[in-house]
Amino acid sequence: MYQYDTFDNDFVRERVAQFRGQVARRLSGALTEEEFKPLRLKNGVYLQLHAYMLRVAVPYGVLSTQQLRQLALIADRYDRGYGHITTRQNMQFNWPALQDIPDVLDLLADVGMHCIQTSGNCIRNVTADPLAGVAADEVADPRPVAELIRQWSSLHPEFDFLPRKFKLAVTGAVADRAALAAHDVGVQVVRHPQTGALGYRVLVGGGLGRTPILAQELRQFLPQDDLLAYLEAILRVYNLAGRRDNKYKARIKILVQETGIEAFSERVEAEFQRADRSLLAQTASDLAVIAARFRLPSLAPAPETCPEVAGLAASHRDFAAWIETNVTAHRQQGYAAVTVSLKPVGGIPGDITADQMRALADLADQYSAGEVRFTHLQNVVLPHVRRDALVRLWQGLVVLGLAAGNAGLITDIVSCPGLDYCALATARSIPVAQAISRRFADPVRQREIGPLAIKISGCINACGHHHLGAIGILGLEKSGAESYQLTIGGDASETPRLGTLLGPGIPQALVPDAVEALVAVYLAQRRAGETFGVTFGRLGLAPFRTAYLGLLQQGVSHAAA
Repeated sequence: MYQYDTFDNDFVRERVAQFRGQVARRLSGALTEEEFKPLRLKNGVYLQLHAYMLRVAVPYGVLSTQQLRQLALIADRYDRGYGHITTRQNMQFNWPALQDIPDVLDLLADVGMHCIQTSGNCIRNVTADPLAGVAADEVADPRPVAELIRQWSSLHPEFDFLPRKFKLAVTGAVADRAALAAHDVGVQVVRHPQTGALGYRVLVGGGLGRTPILAQELRQFLPQDDLLAYLEAILRVYNLAGRRDNKYKARIKILVQETGIEAFSERVEAEFQRADRSLLAQTASDLAVIAARFRLPSLAPAPETCPEVAGLAASHRDFAAWIETNVTAHRQQGYAAVTVSLKPVGGIPGDITADQMRALADLADQYSAGEVRFTHLQNVVLPHVRRDALVRLWQGLVVLGLAAGNAGLITDIVSCPGLDYCALATARSIPVAQAISRRFADPVRQREIGPLAIKISGCINACGHHHLGAIGILGLEKSGAESYQLTIGGDASETPRLGTLLGPGIPQALVPDAVEALVAVYLAQRRAGETFGVTFGRLGLAPFRTAYLGLLQQGVSHAAA
């Protein structure tokens, strides 16, 4: 993990003191809500349906057990005993009182955490592959690059008031576990095909929301030292040319679409050539310093196979299922990365209680070198687990109610908070996720279906990434009632694809039946070894749409009767 120095700590403390004064002025009436709004947003404070919400930054999803315990303390002292992990690898607290938020920020600063730039029209929290530094298919660890971008972008004076929010994701692996194509800019660490030198593949212009667009390749290979100067060129072109008259057309994806990728590339390259060349040398030296400040865990040699694990897997169905879906190969022999699912049957996706946080921190200290990762799929990863400790870890997770062996399966649902919390939402998301989870609760059936990503959003802002779901669900308001549109065929991997709309919206009660109907088509027509996405790619939309419209007609008929 990256180790903060005195500069980092002073920077965060100064920001807390500044915001404490701003909150006092708001509470006294010296600031109106409109005057306070841009100040609170830059510090991660939203005004939701029922209360203020505080969004805590977890840069590239990595945190220590000390930090996780501090989040648990905050949840107990200033919230209602739980936190919510978001699709940007952050944690949200839904119930803090405004007058308490400066004290919360002080507690965060005690452990090197903050809420800076988790909202507002600025460069947001940088996300990354949750298996960064661990995955066997990784070209290089992208975390130093993500940290470099975080430091460069924090309170960057030129990019502090962009036309709209700006999101970056970084990965160093062949497989895309960071949804690069859904971001304003995606950075992939690659090697030059001829020289083998490390550099970056750069994507630009992705984003979801009311106008979902997949990012396009801007540079196939960018030399390593050019990164910050090149990012500045992209941001400068966007800052100058992005729309400011219409927030729905203000994202860089609209600029890239209207300009065309070739013309946009020419503008970026021209700006890049005018860049301060000293920034190139600075990038190289800063990256080296940052990499040196990453404390890597000392992992003792461990056996790759373990009789205890094999024996329990042979005799215990739940453990075998957990090993199959939640345990991933580690780059070091004898170790694994373990996904801790926050999706128990009927649970709220991404929610974790304070007691679970503390107990999970204890397990991470014991079995994962004191390190924890939040994922954009709203789960937790323990990245450094000895394979001969998997039985003991699983037994500990069973006690916590966190041993669901469903990572990547149909009940591993991604969902935004929806109308239960969010002031922007037009429909509920959580009850829909719970109903689908209960419908497909049977673990044997989940494995029969295989990998299938369901993603749910409660409004067109698409915080649940529904466009990228193999089955996506969007809740809207229609004539005073909640209506849900379903899409199919989305993919957030290295072969990204936006889902296709199946037809008219349906009432909430019909959504589990609709998912059932789509799964039935897949099971009836899949070939051996095919996943849902592969079957959809082969069959196309027609059979799924027919099943969906048939269900819709039945629902209308029943309602009329």
